[in-house]
Amino acid sequence: MAQRYVRVQNQVGQVYYGLLQLSFQVQVLDAPPWLGGQPTDVSLEPDSYKILAPCSPSKIVAVGKNYVDHAAEMDSKVPEEPLLFLKPPTSIIASVEEIQYPSVSQRVDYEGELALVIGDRTVNCTLEEAQTKIWGYTIANDVTARDLQKRDGQWTRAKGFDTFCPLGPWIVRELSPGARLQTFLNELTDPVQSAGVDQMVFPPDFLVSYISRIMTLLPGDVVLTGTPSGVGPLQPGDLIRVEIEGIGRLENTVAVR
Repeated sequence: MAQRYVRVQNQVGQVYYGLLQLSFQVQVLDAPPWLGGQPTDVSLEPDSYKILAPCSPSKIVAVGKNYVDHAAEMDSKVPEEPLLFLKPPTSIIASVEEIQYPSVSQRVDYEGELALVIGDRTVNCTLEEAQTKIWGYTIANDVTARDLQKRDGQWTRAKGFDTFCPLGPWIVRELSPGARLQTFLNELTDPVQSAGVDQMVFPPDFLVSYISRIMTLLPGDVVLTGTPSGVGPLQPGDLIRVEIEGIGRLENTVAVR
């Protein structure tokens, strides 16, 4: 199993980065791992911490319509260049935390995605450099108030609500190029979304290079790479689970705001 890098909070509120062991003990690091954090002699027992979102980014840069089938289900074509938008860091929640359904929306959708974690300051980088700037991979759910997205004509409100970016549960350093992303709703055994991440129109290294020509990416920043087809509505009480082969599962329930 790949090493799993976590961010946790102990019972007195202290936050640490660490390595999650098979025993679910956490070996504490002395800094974020992408900043050279090294293992310490401190370990946290399984019942002494809670897992947070695995990083605390300065920004979340997301990509729309990056799978051909998803663009089609949105009644649009794949953009000629990556379609970028931002989600605020305040939208992030950890796995098992609740997505809050806002009262101003009548249609909130799930969007399972692969997320990239940036490990180094990244400005105007080439495709070759871009791969070295991706420190690791985690799972995201780009929750979207679909009716507000259509009403507003731009996406800030629809994708920016608190709790609209579940992220985690941990980061891995390596990922198979053809790893499968699947999303499951409630107790359904068949996924509502299923695609290989190699089906992206614009792959991760291209996205990082492209974004870096527009804005500086900082260590710990997150890039959401787009969702495949199969997006659909959530209701209060639902359980939504996004799985990516080689990473794990991101699981959240939906509650009334």
